[in-house]
Amino acid sequence: MIPFSEDLLQDKSILITGGATGLGRAMGERFAQLGARLAICGRRKEVLAETADALRAQGCEVFYDICDVRDPAQISELVEAAEQHYGGIDVLVNNAAGNFISPTERLSPRAVDAVLNIVLHGTFYATLEVGKRWIEQGRGGTMLNIVTTYASTGSAYVVPSAAAKAGVVALTRSLAVEWARYGIRQVAIAPGSFPTEGAASRLTPTAELVESMVKHIPLGRFGSQEELANLAAYLISDYAAYINGEVITIDGGEWLQGAGQFNELSELSSEQWDRLAEGRKPKSKP
Repeated sequence: MIPFSEDLLQDKSILITGGATGLGRAMGERFAQLGARLAICGRRKEVLAETADALRAQGCEVFYDICDVRDPAQISELVEAAEQHYGGIDVLVNNAAGNFISPTERLSPRAVDAVLNIVLHGTFYATLEVGKRWIEQGRGGTMLNIVTTYASTGSAYVVPSAAAKAGVVALTRSLAVEWARYGIRQVAIAPGSFPTEGAASRLTPTAELVESMVKHIPLGRFGSQEELANLAAYLISDYAAYINGEVITIDGGEWLQGAGQFNELSELSSEQWDRLAEGRKPKSKP
């Protein structure tokens, strides 16, 4: 574990959407270990309560409330309650997401909306609600958006997610300029493959697909939740106060593997390279 100071996030109040499970919970646990006070939301009360109880048992301060980020009214109520509980919010982490794999021609408008409404609209609604309050209150803050590596490149079979996450990247970079004068900083993380229980069943349903995905990662493994949580902790800390509008990729080099025309040559054996080298040697004249 990175040896951060235990008070790196001391007394920061951090609101995490989708904070009860997966990467949201992993980030929350790390933030709390570093002194933060957490406010988490989700759509399932029992899951929120279980996560809150587990974190409190570790000595963490946690507030939770049910919220569907697709509904601006619910977001407003959540933010108001979190502010009343802690006296203000210092960091917003837009983590709530939805995704599934499908040939695009099989998608219905309802299926498209199911992803766009959570990922793009939900992030925008939460950003607006918190941002307007910060500006009115005359206080700065940090917004961390969780996007994805294919937000920049696009990806087949997850087209609604790619489109929605690309919109979140544009939101991040746009507000980095527009809201900087208010002391509001924007950062984003683009994770590669970080398997979580929920996402794994929807996005990597077979062992063969998992094996194939690992082969495309130069480091030869998936990322750990702890690695992502440590990066998030740094980006929302005061040590990263001059980082604004950046999207940090953490994927073991996966997207670069597909970006280079000759990257697949890493599959060649030593013997095959030897034969290629022999073929390049100049032939002697008779």
